[in-house]
Amino acid sequence: MDSILDILVTEEHQNERLDKFLSFILPSFSRTTIQRLIEKELVFVNDKKVKASYKTQINDHIVVYDEEIEDISINPEDIPLDIIYEDDDLLVINKPKNMVVHPSIGHYKGTLVNALLFHCKDLSTINGIHRPGIVHRIDKDTSGLLVVAKNDLSHSSLQKQLLDKTMYRKYIALVYGKLEHKEGIIDAPIGRDLSNRQKMAIVKDGKESITHFSLIKQYQNYALIECLLKTGRTHQIRVHLDYIKHPVVGDPMYGPKKVIGEIGQYLHATELHFIHPRTNKEMVFNAPLPAYFEEFLTTLN
Repeated sequence: MDSILDILVTEEHQNERLDKFLSFILPSFSRTTIQRLIEKELVFVNDKKVKASYKTQINDHIVVYDEEIEDISINPEDIPLDIIYEDDDLLVINKPKNMVVHPSIGHYKGTLVNALLFHCKDLSTINGIHRPGIVHRIDKDTSGLLVVAKNDLSHSSLQKQLLDKTMYRKYIALVYGKLEHKEGIIDAPIGRDLSNRQKMAIVKDGKESITHFSLIKQYQNYALIECLLKTGRTHQIRVHLDYIKHPVVGDPMYGPKKVIGEIGQYLHATELHFIHPRTNKEMVFNAPLPAYFEEFLTTLN
């Protein structure tokens, strides 16, 4: 059973109800979900099972385990999709912010997979019944392009392109501060944050992670930049930009505690290149910034 949180309570959060504390630390989970995990004895404090009303103490060691979702049915849902391209082998989707890609703890409905199951008769099976067709992910609060495989042939080819670093993915991000350099490369290994297992961090024995960035426009206190992924680690752009002291605006996990603008990071997957698995033709797709992103930029002018 995998843990989704492994953390020590600091002085800042002592004497709080356990369910309230965990809903703060795990913002993507509702308080009801947290309470269900506690009732199912998937939450331990100092290796002991506790109640939701337990009051936290300094240095409490809290571990939260993942629910088993194998027995949960993933149902088709009639959710509108912004389909940029579709053929017999794949789809390219422009995912909106606030949509989770595949079912996971606390997110069993309203995901991209639920929508895909309604739209498609067939999806690849390589990633199992809870992630059909999903070749790669983008975070819930990140918008933009991703490719979905309709069959295992397509999935295998696209997955190999990801591993070989031949799939080209460009993002646009709004970050805090003034950039000292108009372009640069961030080469810093990423792994799990030892003090908060829900977060990623720059760690010595982490996986190789490389992000290229270039300045699009400098505002007074913000910068609009372009990021090109050379690797695809969890939260890579968000972690790397925080590492160079320019976190993504609106990022509730890696940015300042006071979130500016819309809740959720101003990060958009704007361009996607890959070789079509069957035709071997180069496929290039673009998705403009969503309206809320453009509107926020006008306030900075």
